[in-house]
Amino acid sequence: MPYLVREKLFIGDISDAAAILQNGSDEITHILSVLTSASISFFSEWRSSLTIPAKEIKKVYVGGDHVGAPDDDLGDISRSPLSPANLLYSLEYAGKDLKLVRMAVPLRDTENENLLDYLDVCLNFIDRSRKDGSVLVHCFAGVSRSAAIITAYLMRSEHLSQEDALHSLRQSCEFVCPNDGFLEQLKMFEEMGFKVDRSSSIYRRFRLRVLGKNYNSGARIDSSKLGADPGMPVSVASEVEGAPRARNNHSPTYRCKKCRRVVALKEHVVDHVPGEGDASSEWQKWRSDSLFNKCNEYECSSIFIEPLQWMKAVEEGASEGKLNCAHCDARLGNFNWFGIQCSCGSWISPAFQIHKCRVDASPI
Repeated sequence: MPYLVREKLFIGDISDAAAILQNGSDEITHILSVLTSASISFFSEWRSSLTIPAKEIKKVYVGGDHVGAPDDDLGDISRSPLSPANLLYSLEYAGKDLKLVRMAVPLRDTENENLLDYLDVCLNFIDRSRKDGSVLVHCFAGVSRSAAIITAYLMRSEHLSQEDALHSLRQSCEFVCPNDGFLEQLKMFEEMGFKVDRSSSIYRRFRLRVLGKNYNSGARIDSSKLGADPGMPVSVASEVEGAPRARNNHSPTYRCKKCRRVVALKEHVVDHVPGEGDASSEWQKWRSDSLFNKCNEYECSSIFIEPLQWMKAVEEGASEGKLNCAHCDARLGNFNWFGIQCSCGSWISPAFQIHKCRVDASPI
């Protein structure tokens, strides 16, 4: 039995969704399924085995190699910053007169799963569903993934802190418990002002950490996962996926000192706190003149940036190596997926390091 969280908003598990899909509902008109890819496939196969005429089921896939535009009444979903290229979800219109709408989003219930990148599309779907009818948000057990999504929704719609939103949800469904990784990301969501701000240093650090975990787990890091090349001519960049946003003329630009090619913008820099590094710097602290004892008195000799599409050695799959200018091949820095120590003592992992002495920082 689904639990009512707010007017026209319910939380439940997979059996609640199955009952609605099989028997219909006079109350719930939309379903948001947050499940693993395997569960979504199984659920869809089970769904197709029911006695619903094929003409009463319409599916739209967005993401990966399958791109479809939802009907106009759900058009805001298709304009999510992550669709269609970087996010996979499906919309299913079923039942008599195609009045039951179900969206499925693949998300695992693990602490390392990237929840932030799915929030926009999920929260927009809930918003529109509540305007058009009522919505059930469910995962497999109704405990972690669905609770994380609804907690984020309460945070955004009611401007509640992560703790207050989760406490409020537990007033309706006391056993909900998002995993620790989701709770950490919801805290980031709060710090970014109840939105996923992809220009924020909070998000950039998070995205870099996700890429590092993906690399360490054996996933291939191809160009689609790297940031857009800021040195690509605007006329060309506008025609390719991942084109950079319009540049701020007052934002610093980092150029190769030798050929003046743009290698990074300020928005690509991943900030770190001087000296807050790995224990690997401890061995140097005995020296009275050590830089690591005076990290606040020195400026870092390098900047660390997110991986960008001009970094060919990164795209080729090396775990570490040199970063050379894509135009003149001048040595700019180094990269290491397992980490590099900054001159200030901070340990950056993964690290894409540009030496300040090899670039000029100037207005665009």
